[in-house]
Amino acid sequence: MAWLAAFALRLNFEIPDQFAQVMWLTLAWTVGAHAMLFLGFGLYRGLWRYASLTDLQRILLAVGLGALAVPALVTFLALPVPVPRTVYLIAPPLLAGLMAGSRLAYRMWKERRFLGVVRHPQAEPLLVLGAGEAAAMLLRELADSASWRVVGLLDDDGRKHGGEIHGVKVFGALDDVAKVAARINARHAVVALPGVSHAARRRAHDLCAAVGLHVMTVPAWADIVSGRAGVAKLRDIELDDLLGRDPVHLDETGLRSLLASKSVMVTGAGGSIGSELCRQIARFAPSRLVLFEHSEFALYALEQEFRDAHPTQALHAAIGDVRDARRMQEVFAQHAPRIVFHAAAYKHVPLMQEDNAFEAVSNNAYGTLIAARTAQATGVETFVLISTDKAVNPVSVMGASKRLAEMICQSLQPRGATRLVAVRFGNVLGSAGSVIPRFREQIARGGPVTVTHPEMTRYFMSIPEAAQLVLQAAALGRGGEVLALDMGEPVRIEDLARQLIRLAGANPAVIKIEYSGIRPGERLHEQLVADGEASQPTPHPKLRVVRVPAPANRRIAEELATWIEAPGPTDAASVRDHLKQLGF
Repeated sequence: MAWLAAFALRLNFEIPDQFAQVMWLTLAWTVGAHAMLFLGFGLYRGLWRYASLTDLQRILLAVGLGALAVPALVTFLALPVPVPRTVYLIAPPLLAGLMAGSRLAYRMWKERRFLGVVRHPQAEPLLVLGAGEAAAMLLRELADSASWRVVGLLDDDGRKHGGEIHGVKVFGALDDVAKVAARINARHAVVALPGVSHAARRRAHDLCAAVGLHVMTVPAWADIVSGRAGVAKLRDIELDDLLGRDPVHLDETGLRSLLASKSVMVTGAGGSIGSELCRQIARFAPSRLVLFEHSEFALYALEQEFRDAHPTQALHAAIGDVRDARRMQEVFAQHAPRIVFHAAAYKHVPLMQEDNAFEAVSNNAYGTLIAARTAQATGVETFVLISTDKAVNPVSVMGASKRLAEMICQSLQPRGATRLVAVRFGNVLGSAGSVIPRFREQIARGGPVTVTHPEMTRYFMSIPEAAQLVLQAAALGRGGEVLALDMGEPVRIEDLARQLIRLAGANPAVIKIEYSGIRPGERLHEQLVADGEASQPTPHPKLRVVRVPAPANRRIAEELATWIEAPGPTDAASVRDHLKQLGF
């Protein structure tokens, strides 16, 4: 059609017989040459229903080569009348236009976009916050959706206001969400800002929630780019999206040098932090990963997870108690770990304050002593103690037991070559014993949600972030010091409860918040650096070295061992008295 039309245009639609003869004679050769080029460029494999810029690029390249090949081919035919040279110039644009236009028209017809026809008028109107690449991808993927119909975009970039993406208008800034949602009759919104900070996403969520919109989000940008999740895989906003922080940038080279091809052991491997540490460590291909855990069920569940997710990883599941010196020596001797992450601990403050006080000290402090001594005796390179912000100026038995564990590592450091490093951080979202599952259960029952005190605050970070920073601390620690993670700003527990109520889609006027009072061993606010301590930056922006004074009592490890191995009275009052004798 393009070849014939080029002749017609060149000769003003009055084609003399001699040129008509040349036109029909060369048509078969022209079609044959282009067919071979189109076959080579894969144009016959493309589905017109999904024609894209890639197809247009292929068309232009194939037609461009054809524009060079056809004149050369026709020259060898020795025609009685030459083809008008202008035909060679007119035919390629016509051909490219017909091929691209036919594909575009077919796609528009299949997607019913002619004359602005809405394909699924019954689909739920959707407002999208963000008008960047993620939003464009979302619009493309939702074009065929019978459930969602994007009817408006918002973005803080003023240059985009009034513009359109795939026929959907950018109405204004994020602050205009209330009037735009009412204008387009949207009850649902999607925060399509995967590359911005958590603070920006939190603001977008709060703006939507304030006007009663059901808020969803798209997967993380890394998951979209890697193909692990499509941008149209919408999900409800989770607490991590609101309280989480910006991604951690790890020293991959340093961590690979620390962990790759080495035997690595994690105590308390079945816990929230311990299990995530195991997952993060597996990324760096250790020669052996030793899971040490007291709970049979937790160890079994983690072992099965690794058998499925990391079938080639050498894995050893060992049941035992960190206070059992014989078992610890047996496991260390059998698997010869070079790096040990000591995450085994009792962490629940009120539970450890009275009836279980002795167990808290025995497990948290004495267990650390046994593990650290065994590590030194067997030539472990690095021993990392997972500590807590409760160890700073401790007012609870649990906090004192963890500070005592830090002091044990400090006192043992000069006695061997093993680097003994302690890492402090606050609460992690979704950990075992966290307040968040408790709040969710109360919201599901219709309330009330119990908060201890209206002014109580805590530091929060995600479990993966905490585990990644612990690994980074292991690479940076020189031994004998305490490193603190940058926990950001503390969060009011009452605000946390209200966020969860909104995320659950519940009516804040119905779900009441009640105050139950501060429990034994708790305090209103936590710290990461104690009075009299100082902190200094490290090469990593989210880690600081805390300059903790060395224990005044150089025999604190021996005194702890003597106490725990021959305890005498183990009631809570006696435990607290003994802790006072040790300097607490």
